[in-house]
Amino acid sequence: MASTRARIAVDAMGGDFAPNQIIAGAIRASAELDVDVLLVGDSQQIESYLQHHHHPSNVEIVHADGVVTMDEEPLTAIRRKPNASINVAMDLVKDKRADAVVSAGHSGAAMASALLRLGRLKGIDRPAIGAVFPTILAGKSVIVLDVGANVDSRPKYLEQFALMGTIYSKYVMAVEDPKVGLLNIGEESSKGNDLALRTYQLLEANEKIPFIGNAEGRDVLSGRFDVIVCDGFVGNVLLKFAEAVGEVMLQIIKEELPQGIRGQLGTALLKPNLKRLKQRIDHAEHGGALLFGVGGVCIISHGSSQAPSIFNAIRQAKDAIDNQVLERIQAYNEEHQQETQTNTETVNQ
Repeated sequence: MASTRARIAVDAMGGDFAPNQIIAGAIRASAELDVDVLLVGDSQQIESYLQHHHHPSNVEIVHADGVVTMDEEPLTAIRRKPNASINVAMDLVKDKRADAVVSAGHSGAAMASALLRLGRLKGIDRPAIGAVFPTILAGKSVIVLDVGANVDSRPKYLEQFALMGTIYSKYVMAVEDPKVGLLNIGEESSKGNDLALRTYQLLEANEKIPFIGNAEGRDVLSGRFDVIVCDGFVGNVLLKFAEAVGEVMLQIIKEELPQGIRGQLGTALLKPNLKRLKQRIDHAEHGGALLFGVGGVCIISHGSSQAPSIFNAIRQAKDAIDNQVLERIQAYNEEHQQETQTNTETVNQ
């Protein structure tokens, strides 16, 4: 992987803990990663925070008026607020002043802004949000898409999601031979609703997709699959449930540790193990979810993201840039279209 210095636009006003936690995560990224950071938002608030903390030379403030709040209808809001922080951040990528956007704000607004300002990649009909989940196998993760961009999907869309997930798994997650699964209610090819049945046929027929069959809910975290595709309604339910399970597990462990001196000694002994456990199951450790299929790198972080999560989201954006995820998806689509055109011409001759 060839690493190049990247410029990351960070929506400083998006999220439950904006702007302080967002800025703190961005400052850490500017110090530890090979990136320049553009903090987008209310310049007075950002400057006020930086005056009381270290202001690195590779952190720049880009002023924006307003923010899209969580209770606003996304498409209406981004059109009504052209100078909102998420719109200004997307414009930086559109104008080639930044290489990626990171936002913990309104996910619907981030997606709508990306579509209107950056457009879709050629050959991609719908964008997809891809989230990385841990598995029971140490050091192995699985990417699930879509987890919320499209409530309703068509088989063709899921086929495209599988392709984009395969490219990400291979080049960013370093899986030599990714295994793709279709989330379903049974392993058999005859199981599922109409969407699942028709998608199964497309995935099985596409030689570019290393499809190995259906994945049941219990298979998602098994480590058997590297990429799992589903529609955004099911994927979002799965994402929220997985996040809740991780939080519950951490809380239960805290409550079950002995109290007093005995508990302190036990916790001290278990600290390395507990730290590794948190890294494996805490969504904050993964940073955010990549918005696949738009004409720029966009990481959508959890609304409750704090500094560590923002740092990891910026790292995630940098990985996507270094591994040329957008370029690889675009190259495949162009190759696929050429093959389709050639096959059509051959049939018509």
